[in-house]
Amino acid sequence: MKNILIIGANGFTGRQLLNDLSIHKQYNVTGCSLHPDIFPTPDKAGNYHFIETDIRDVAAVKDLFKEVHPDVVVNCSALSVPDYCETHHEEACLTNVTAVEQLAHLCEEYKSRFIHLSTDFVFDGRMNEHTGQLYTEEDVPAPVNYYGFTKWKGEEKVARICSNYAIARVEIVYGKALPGQHGNIVLLVMNRLKAGQEIRVVSNQWRTPTYVGDVSNGIQLLIENTTNGIFHICGDECMTIAEIAYQVADCMNLDRSLIRPATTEEMKEATPRPRFSGMSIEKAKTILGYEPRKLKKVLFDWKLL
Repeated sequence: MKNILIIGANGFTGRQLLNDLSIHKQYNVTGCSLHPDIFPTPDKAGNYHFIETDIRDVAAVKDLFKEVHPDVVVNCSALSVPDYCETHHEEACLTNVTAVEQLAHLCEEYKSRFIHLSTDFVFDGRMNEHTGQLYTEEDVPAPVNYYGFTKWKGEEKVARICSNYAIARVEIVYGKALPGQHGNIVLLVMNRLKAGQEIRVVSNQWRTPTYVGDVSNGIQLLIENTTNGIFHICGDECMTIAEIAYQVADCMNLDRSLIRPATTEEMKEATPRPRFSGMSIEKAKTILGYEPRKLKKVLFDWKLL
């Protein structure tokens, strides 16, 4: 039985992974978060242990590893709001770089496989904006904001320190959120349109939307596969944020006329974002057998629930 430690287990992706792994008997799962378990009810689907820990606290993290003795550590935690990171450099660096470095050293000490989640925001999008060529794991990062910079530096720490690791870059993850979790673009569009409210979405930024269940599946494949390196664990459709919004409206039979597309310049975003950050999943498909679902398929199944 493998001891699995999920850091950031209250978050959107971390909770999905916690729920999915804890129903499997071959895993002994521990969730970890800065705050208490957001779902501490006795009727949860799986069985797991939950430990409240601040990963920025070196002594606390050492105690966490001593208690869990993890075979695999999955780090889903991050300070991931670009606007906040842009004005809070020290805090962003502490969470996204320094804490990750500490986790990497402990994984090496305990001979744990370290699966670290990263982001498409390590890329600037400038090279591929006009060609539409998807980024591969071999492309060199060049972030345009501080959030992307810290995630890139975190990746470098993991690759330098760990002898058994995988970096899973994810992108614009969507799905149903639990109370207290951050929303996502699909939920935001759905809720606004259901309420009959207009929504403004950017029309010239391209992303690869990814269902949270597919991220969980990809991470499970990385738990069982011992290959080291970077893997893009995302969807296989590259589209603008506006196109995502229109698909949501059409699939859920909502009023698409309420969607107001606007260019990056018109949105006047406080923090720069890459224009094009679509990522190729060919490596994950070939090595892991990773197969994500289409946005329309997820929305159709969602509608049936």
